[in-house]
Amino acid sequence: MPSSTSPDQGDDDLEACVLRFSDLDLKDMSLINPSSRLKAELDISTKKKYSFAKKKAFALFVKTKEVPAPPCECKEKWWKCCQQLFTDPTSIHRHVSTQHADEICHETASVLKQLAVTSSTSKSLESADRRNPFKDDLTRNQEVSTWLPDISCFNPDELKSGQGNDEGEVLLYYCYCDLKDPDWVCAWQTALCQHLHLTGKVRIATEGINGTVGGSRLATRLYVSVMLSCPLFKDYLCKDDFKTSKGGACCFPELRVGVFEEIVPMGISPNKISYKKPGIHLSPGEFHKEVEKFLSQANQEESDTILLDCRNFYESKIGRFQGCLAPDIRKFSYFPSYVDENLELFKEKRVLMYCTGGIRCERGSAYLKTKGVCKEVFQLKGGIHKYLEEFPDGFYKGKLFVFDERYALSFNDDIVSECSYCGVPWDHYKLCSTPQCRQLILTCPACQERGFTACCVMCQDKGNRQAASPAQSSFKEECECTARRPRVPRELSQRGPVTAGASSLKPGAQAGC
Repeated sequence: MPSSTSPDQGDDDLEACVLRFSDLDLKDMSLINPSSRLKAELDISTKKKYSFAKKKAFALFVKTKEVPAPPCECKEKWWKCCQQLFTDPTSIHRHVSTQHADEICHETASVLKQLAVTSSTSKSLESADRRNPFKDDLTRNQEVSTWLPDISCFNPDELKSGQGNDEGEVLLYYCYCDLKDPDWVCAWQTALCQHLHLTGKVRIATEGINGTVGGSRLATRLYVSVMLSCPLFKDYLCKDDFKTSKGGACCFPELRVGVFEEIVPMGISPNKISYKKPGIHLSPGEFHKEVEKFLSQANQEESDTILLDCRNFYESKIGRFQGCLAPDIRKFSYFPSYVDENLELFKEKRVLMYCTGGIRCERGSAYLKTKGVCKEVFQLKGGIHKYLEEFPDGFYKGKLFVFDERYALSFNDDIVSECSYCGVPWDHYKLCSTPQCRQLILTCPACQERGFTACCVMCQDKGNRQAASPAQSSFKEECECTARRPRVPRELSQRGPVTAGASSLKPGAQAGC
């Protein structure tokens, strides 16, 4: 790490750190100039830990200065700091070491604090029983503020930036693990997200945590760092478990953090169907090979393999794997009933399951396995999101639906859906123009200009009546789109065509997605 001083010779930096590492006061000059063998040994140990902390602090600081390089450059990233642009690592390292020594020192102190917590608990963890008393003690006795990162060394504007999609980032992640006190985790997550100016949704249960949050790149990276260092999750989460995409705090109207029975609502108690018995995880590369083998078969309808989309119909409508079976269901809580209703479909089959980020497949595959009819059940690790990062032009065609105000992410140029009114290729969702309706609609600009902005005739009529009589603003939330769709569809054949929504409709017809 380029620096004006060697990390192991950082006596001046040690003197400046105002913190205690375990029982060692780093401002205590007796440690820097030891007068005994014991103090000398402690000094060496402390300096090693300090050297590690300083390197980590330096790397984190440089990471926050990354900006995308222009497309014409062969490099993926440049760095911007103090109104200057740096195009190679050496120059940004030299700049940071000479111009930001105070910030690095302050961040080093924060890293040492985290190391101190880890160090002080390691001995108790080694002798702990299966209940892991430290984790119990963490949620019962520790203040939430103890597990908030020190952000005093950062410019507040850097944390609050990312209000536009090009400046910030959205994180998507989940972690299945047993949590003794989800209410404490809820309070901590609320405080953490507010501390970092993040918006989004976080679901917490005794079975784990499921979150999607947006904010500045600095804020999201600090959030990941805190999650990976927290004793509750560090044995289960790794950096690769966090999927990232362009976005920011603007992608969510607010922050919502809550405690639920399930971290993804399948409608069955985790005590009955546990995440601990899922299907076999396949990496994106392994899944790609399986799909390639499946699609190469001359007669896919007679294949012993089913490529199963576990998402809702409006998700698979704008993007899906070629040759998949995409159930026409509106909620994931309908998935168990769909399996029960179509159990014959899965008998003696190898099932390849996938969803957005992998979480629905965890318990969806566990449920399918309990039926005991499949040859094997596999699931795509990391979901479509990770697959598209590796294979943007692979077997997944179209957009990836996301549950925020972006509605979809684009990894390729394929359009697999169409305008519900005129049938031209179109895959940009909008909400139905009737305020009480929450249905998503695919209507192209030309049809929008003609006034076709509702999901069905009923909603179009509601909107017209509301415009004529503003006082009549209370309509029952009902819609022909949902009324005509079976709650749990039954497949007509063992292997029918992809079911991914309604067909093209002419103006005036029912147009719901």
